[in-house]
Order: sequence, then C-alpha cells, then structure tokens
Amino acid sequence: MPIAANDTLAAIEHRVIELKLEHRDLDVAIESLVAAPVHDQLQLRRFKKRKLLLKDQISFLEGQLVPDILA
Repeated sequence: MPIAANDTLAAIEHRVIELKLEHRDLDVAIESLVAAPVHDQLQLRRFKKRKLLLKDQISFLEGQLVPDILA
C-alpha cells in the first residue's frame, strides 16, 4: 500500500475518532438537557439531529476503511 494511502486511512481513522467523541458528548448533553425540569425543545431537537448526522458520517467513513472485496 502506498504511503499516501496509509496517510489517507490514518486521516479517516482520526476523523472517525473525533466524530465518535462528539457523538458521545452529544449523548451527555442530551441526557442533561432531558433531566432538567424545564428544557429547550428546539435545542434538544438540534442535538438529536446533529447526533444522527454524526452517526451517518461515522458509518460512511468506516465504510471507506473497509476494502472492497468481490465475492
């Protein structure tokens, strides 16, 4: 595998880690927002939408890390 491909894979892996951290941070933020007696429904929806977007990005990038194998 050429060095450039290794660099690309490493960059993708690094990005996946960053996105997973943000995803977990949103979990905590959502939990604390829901636990509050009065919470901002709009903010909650934004957090949940962002969390879904992150999940999609993580799935896409992880798919880039798996080599295409023809069966």
